[in-house]
Amino acid sequence: MQQSFLSIDLSRCIVAGVPIDRITLNEAAGRLAEALQRSTPFAPLLIMGPNAQLVTLAQQNHRFMEALWASSLNIPDGISVVLASRLLGKPISERVTGGDLMERLCAEAACRNLSVFFLGGLPEAAKIAAERLQQRYPALSIAGVYCPPLRFERDSMENAHIRQLITEASPDLLFVALGAPKQEIWMEENCPTLPIGAALSVGAAFDTQAGLRKRAPRWTGSLWVEWLYRLVHEPRRLWRRYLLGNPYFIYLVLKQCLLYGRFVDKEIAPPSSVDRTTAPSLSAQQQPPRPVQAKSQA
Repeated sequence: MQQSFLSIDLSRCIVAGVPIDRITLNEAAGRLAEALQRSTPFAPLLIMGPNAQLVTLAQQNHRFMEALWASSLNIPDGISVVLASRLLGKPISERVTGGDLMERLCAEAACRNLSVFFLGGLPEAAKIAAERLQQRYPALSIAGVYCPPLRFERDSMENAHIRQLITEASPDLLFVALGAPKQEIWMEENCPTLPIGAALSVGAAFDTQAGLRKRAPRWTGSLWVEWLYRLVHEPRRLWRRYLLGNPYFIYLVLKQCLLYGRFVDKEIAPPSSVDRTTAPSLSAQQQPPRPVQAKSQA
């Protein structure tokens, strides 16, 4: 891996084969904004947010695992990965959600004259979210908003249209809300050749920002029961993720800890198809290892 353009060393924790950076919200927002303001050109930064659900999805989806390894920064978007990092001997200090980072980056963008583009979300969510954020940060420059139709990734003409919209807007920041793993794979396949500074996967952040989907109260995160709150309010959509996915995640973490011990990331390597020598990164550490779970899956 090339030396980081930020000249920082972010130690990563590998959770069931998925790399997660040990970084706080303040550090991530400040360093990203600072990097985007620099005049030195660099390939677009890709920022993704693994949580328990994404870690389990990556076990069966090698293409998704590759995208997570190819990112410049993986923020700890879930209390489950924070707790897992402590068990694995590389504690992460706090949870950093894609929605919180998006809000902070919008505040930074307003102060630093950076433009943003909103891609995805429920119908009208991107437009409403952009308007609400601009109301909070009047100096925020909205380069564009667009909500692609369902299954757009199967339509080459629609995907070309999206690329054209982003190319013409040339935003400093692209927020991508297409749902996992679609958003991460789309970012890894498209963003390196787009005229943008950075792309951040934000999941349902547009929907909650626009008020189309209710966000769990802050206190649920403090008590580690946000998943339960969301399950009670959206059981049909989330029961499989939490009732089946959470136990599987616990199994993966315990399996890693018991079979490989703590600090396992020193002994594994990334998927062979991932080129870590050219991808820009917020970490100056050595090349990360290959996921152990890619060889031994439940």
